[in-house]
Amino acid sequence: MAEPTWTAPEPLRRVAELDHDRAHRRGFPEAVYCEAKTPAQVRAIAAEVRERGGPMLFTRARPEHAEAVRAELPDAGHDAEARLLMWPAAPPQPTGGLVVVACAGTADLPVAREALLTARHLGRPAELVLDVGVAGLHRVLGRLDLLRTARAVVVVAGMDGALPSVVAGLVAAPVVAVPTSVGYGAAFEGLAALLTMLNSCAPGVAVVNIDNGYGAGHLAAQIAAPR
Repeated sequence: MAEPTWTAPEPLRRVAELDHDRAHRRGFPEAVYCEAKTPAQVRAIAAEVRERGGPMLFTRARPEHAEAVRAELPDAGHDAEARLLMWPAAPPQPTGGLVVVACAGTADLPVAREALLTARHLGRPAELVLDVGVAGLHRVLGRLDLLRTARAVVVVAGMDGALPSVVAGLVAAPVVAVPTSVGYGAAFEGLAALLTMLNSCAPGVAVVNIDNGYGAGHLAAQIAAPR
């Protein structure tokens, strides 16, 4: 009878090949997408991060993922609304141009905060403009002074997804549009907003996937990098 094979407890077993050289190669560190991973897998990754050093972002983290990360990185920052963990908790000293994240409505705020915190933890100064959807155009017009100081603007919107086109017609900076899965039935969980943004008549609009605040914040941080 063959001897049983010993298996390390799952939190200690290696479950990923982390790209520790990415920050040197591309200027930005790798991030860990938690949503499809078990808490044990996320904990194992966090343990490797602790051993090798950071920085590291953990995106789409449910409460059980946050608990697993903090078991290995107890000083990690956690924004439950953005479903994001940051290690180290404090962002680096900001350099480069300003990133402004414009959020159409309060329901879009989780994705907007993911973009905002991503840009900050990738080293950019970043500000949030909240609740400036197209149902009240005076609200976005009232924040034009700030929007026009940005090197890159992230615009987060669900429903009809019209806000990025409006903003792109008012500012000189590139606009990164983020459709969200917010809206009634015909919004098709963000598909309607995505198609609106892809069909924008305003030039200078780049579109990321539905609810992809991390991707938007990353792209904006690249655009606003020091020259």
